[in-house]
Amino acid sequence: MEKTIALIRGDGISPEIVGAALDVLNAVEKKYGHTFHYVEAPVGGDAIDRFGVPLPEESLKACKEADAALMGAIGGPKWDSQPPENRPERGLLNLRNGMGLYANVRPIRIFPELACDCPLREDIASEGIDFVIVRELIGGAYFGEHKTVERDGELYASDIMGYSEHEIRRIARVAFDMAMKRRKKVTSVDKANVLDTSRLWRKTVEEVAKEYPEVELNHMYVDNCSMQIIKHPGQFDVILTENLFGDILSDEASQITGSIGMIPSSSLGEGNHGLYEPIHGSAPKHAGLNDANPIGTILSAAMMLRYSLDMDKEADAIEQAVADVLKDGWRCQDILHEGEQLLGCKEMGQKVAEKIV
Repeated sequence: MEKTIALIRGDGISPEIVGAALDVLNAVEKKYGHTFHYVEAPVGGDAIDRFGVPLPEESLKACKEADAALMGAIGGPKWDSQPPENRPERGLLNLRNGMGLYANVRPIRIFPELACDCPLREDIASEGIDFVIVRELIGGAYFGEHKTVERDGELYASDIMGYSEHEIRRIARVAFDMAMKRRKKVTSVDKANVLDTSRLWRKTVEEVAKEYPEVELNHMYVDNCSMQIIKHPGQFDVILTENLFGDILSDEASQITGSIGMIPSSSLGEGNHGLYEPIHGSAPKHAGLNDANPIGTILSAAMMLRYSLDMDKEADAIEQAVADVLKDGWRCQDILHEGEQLLGCKEMGQKVAEKIV
């Protein structure tokens, strides 16, 4: 099988972690007889330095035409002086919008070998943490009207959080479809006691739920959900929520898995066309030191194989290889404990690639 993958190498440590993921994908090619064609697509600070804008038209075109896109983190203090419309983060938002990526999927899972790194009490962590956050990605407050005006002698700012029924319906179906492949439970998170958008959200989600009679649906206010993720994370299977709430909850949830360097994510559109990236930042102070953890990026590549390239066996092989490396006691600096064996970023990628057999 031949597939084309757009590569966004990113900023800071990102070229290193993307390189480690490519070592693993090369091992998958050899093991399963595939051919991956890579197309470079600069985005973020790298694109600003080279082309003056955070999302060149050619990069967007490459990502839209490829079968999937694999991305490292972007941004950093170097570009803080850029105007808001030309910051690296704006390139990412425009990329998601341009590719029509409305669903962010973030697995929250703790490997048994990393349970000691979970900041929660041992009895809570030992129950098992394995859920998915499905976040709407191109609507809500981040994409609504932003306005600052002078009113009554002072500045007044507003940001519009808006959602239409079809936007809610399509993201809800992503969550319910995912629940059907897991433990068949969806927790829809909103603030329906205060917000009109949340009341429409809840009404529409309940309508979609009728299409999935096997899936249990419950609703939870966002403030309660933020507490429950810490108090009893084992209760969740699939969490469904809007853009702003999902941004906050997914970052909170990432902290209970042992290390932010372990977590992958995908952003999906129609036909499972997707963008895959780790959730951590570009960590420019660590660039070139070979001490970053590439596992989040490697697992993002596994998600890419599963969701966009229809390669379930290959995705399973990568996930199992990561688990085997951890069982063997190999660690990157962020998850290292006494008695374990330290690997650099490149060496971790090579060690995982060796397990693809």
